[in-house]
Amino acid sequence: MSNDTTATPGASGTSGAARPEWPLYEVFVRGKRGLNHVHVGSLHAPDDTMALHNARNLYTRRNEGVSIWVVRAEDITASSPDEKDPFFAPSGDKVYRHPTFYPIPEDVPHI
Repeated sequence: MSNDTTATPGASGTSGAARPEWPLYEVFVRGKRGLNHVHVGSLHAPDDTMALHNARNLYTRRNEGVSIWVVRAEDITASSPDEKDPFFAPSGDKVYRHPTFYPIPEDVPHI
């Protein structure tokens, strides 16, 4: 779910004039305490403070969230889905990371 709200800075009606573009922010909202933040969309804003206010107005209008993160898209580094196998393959030989490696006591619930 991605809502890209692009607002053009400035109000001059001059055609052909170069305008600075506002940076793109990715928005993450935490629905309730204890839950993870979830990516809900993107927006453009002139600075971090306006991005946070605009995200609140756009993505939590009906009290859906208790916390909002806004992150400049240019500051996010992510792995590529095309590199999934080689990127995550090193963890396959570390059996101690799997819960089956450890004995679970009988009195431990929910595991």
